[in-house]
Amino acid sequence: MSTMQRNGSRPSVQGSKEYFIGTVRIDAPFQMEAPARAGGVLVTFEPGARSNWLTHPLGQTLIVISGLGWHQCEGEATRNT
Repeated sequence: MSTMQRNGSRPSVQGSKEYFIGTVRIDAPFQMEAPARAGGVLVTFEPGARSNWLTHPLGQTLIVISGLGWHQCEGEATRNT
C-alpha cells in the first residue's frame, strides 16, 4: 500500500510537558499506521529547552540538522553534538 502526504498538511504541535521542558515544537512529516513502525518527526528546541529522560525500546536515530546540544545513552558519558 502506498500513501502520499502533502508538505504542510499536518500542523505543528507543542511538545508535551510529560516529555519536554521548555518550548519545543514538533512537526511530523510522516507517521505510518500499525502494524508499521516507521515514523519521523522534526523536533525544534528553543534555547534552554530539553527533553526529559525517556527510553526508545526499538531504538532511535537522531539527525541534528541545526545547532548543537547534549545527548547521553544510559550508562555512558554525556556527549556534545
